[in-house]
Amino acid sequence: MIRRLAVVGAGFMGSGIAESAASAGVAVTLYEPETAPLERSRKRVSESVERAVAREKLTAAEAEALLGRISFESSLDALDGADAVVEAVFEDLQVKAKLFAELDARLPEAVFLASNTSSIPIAELAARTTRPERVVGLHFFSPVPVMKLVEVVAAIDSEPSTVDAAVAFARQINKEPIRTKDRAGFVVNMLLVPYLMAAVRMFEEGFATREDIDTGMRLGCGHPMGPLTLCDFIGLDVMAAVCDSLYEEFRRPEYAAPPLLKRMVVAGHLGRKSGRGFYDYTQVDG
Repeated sequence: MIRRLAVVGAGFMGSGIAESAASAGVAVTLYEPETAPLERSRKRVSESVERAVAREKLTAAEAEALLGRISFESSLDALDGADAVVEAVFEDLQVKAKLFAELDARLPEAVFLASNTSSIPIAELAARTTRPERVVGLHFFSPVPVMKLVEVVAAIDSEPSTVDAAVAFARQINKEPIRTKDRAGFVVNMLLVPYLMAAVRMFEEGFATREDIDTGMRLGCGHPMGPLTLCDFIGLDVMAAVCDSLYEEFRRPEYAAPPLLKRMVVAGHLGRKSGRGFYDYTQVDG
């Protein structure tokens, strides 16, 4: 059982992972080197917990205890002694690789070093450590406190006992784990991305409006949101990175990022988080 978890990266995903672990009684050290994003994370978690209280999913006492289990830290020294690590920094191989080498040296007793990456091979990160057998993927889904699924990714050198420990941890924090091998897209994105990119191409070619594409899949297939809305929700930069990873590995056209998606990312239209993607969120969120 994991009693103290280190989460590296205090963005949207890292904050959600920290909240989910803390809600299950795990002590969490959430590390982010810069003060501003760390404070944004503290606010994000507090607001999420407040919403849970308002919806009567938590009592005030439970909320206070949950928040008390999360320590927000800007020094890597604060991670010393953690039972396990989940990395959730942005999708940059060099940044993640350097981080895994440092975590490997700093935490020799950690049960596992896990990455939440959605596009970088786990083997690439494991290769930067001296103990590749304890490196796995733990791919959470957004928003983490709500979404039950976790993909547990076994790299080529991951020990079965390490994978089992990661599966047990996912269950410990009330998630449903599925196991997958270490290849681009894992299970969910390998199936999801061709569908989403087909919707982007349909819109790009003027075949149907964005509203009709989304309404068609919501009402025709019972999806909770349409594909273009889902792209905005995930983040168009994240979608482009996953597309690149899948296309690099499989060279299939259905995985390639459409030109429109690439240009939207370059223009900073990243979806809901930037206020504009396939839809405009400035009035909704502002």
